[in-house]
Amino acid sequence: MMAFFAAVEPLRIANRISGRSLYDWTLISEDGGPVTASNGMTLLADKAIEAVHHLPALAVCSGFDPEAHQSRAITRWLNRLAQAGCVLGGLDTGCFVLAAAGLLKGERVTLHWESLPAFRERFPSIATSDELFELGPRRFSCAGGAAAMDMALEVIARRHGQALAIDVSEQLIHERMRTRRDQQRMTLARRLGTHRRHLVDAVALMERHLETPLTLATVAERSGVSARQLQRLFEQELGATPRHWYLRLRLERARQLLAETDLDILSVGLACGFTSASSFSRAFRHHFAKTPRQMREG
Repeated sequence: MMAFFAAVEPLRIANRISGRSLYDWTLISEDGGPVTASNGMTLLADKAIEAVHHLPALAVCSGFDPEAHQSRAITRWLNRLAQAGCVLGGLDTGCFVLAAAGLLKGERVTLHWESLPAFRERFPSIATSDELFELGPRRFSCAGGAAAMDMALEVIARRHGQALAIDVSEQLIHERMRTRRDQQRMTLARRLGTHRRHLVDAVALMERHLETPLTLATVAERSGVSARQLQRLFEQELGATPRHWYLRLRLERARQLLAETDLDILSVGLACGFTSASSFSRAFRHHFAKTPRQMREG
């Protein structure tokens, strides 16, 4: 819901400020019926997909479990629109739907940072970025949330000038128009609550090497400290050992993959650095008090 309104409201305000109908939009659902968002609120659709044959642009907006509602009818409809020249885009996790329909070949897309690892596992041949948004001639995408607002403001600036985009931004009390290269997440130092450079470097290394974990000796060496210093930094600043912190990162990634992909449990474990299904299941159950299968089944 956040991504949906963040994309639409800048367009509405642009119409109001300019005194012209610069933009219009239609809400489309598969059967034309109401759509319930993940927060429980319901939106009334204007049309069903079967009533729509030509569009200049279409944004696929989805949140959790985006492929749960993928159907042959939607896939066929998206492909027909693409063949007719429609510019297609994904808000938040909408690129899962477009990728499953085979419509992102040769494109670079972005998604919400939490969903990017699952998308990369599910569609390894599609180029991804962790930018706030991507605006290409045929496809567009954004990370969801407030990033949809930044993308809409960029569209307004490109089409109708920076001055109008700034006016819209001020109406939204959006202090700064972020560029696509602004970070989705706060800096690692802020997330960790520390500016100890060696520690931040060590955690960054761990986050980049989840599928093929580094040894702690390698992490320490690349971070510029001894293994003993690394141990002390983690315990003092984060209240955990490096081993436990690294394991938690891998298990959190596994939880995301279980929730957002249809990869089998062994493949999820391998993607998170475990060498067997049994070792993965033991570690997962110890951390979450559920087996991977129980977690997937809800």
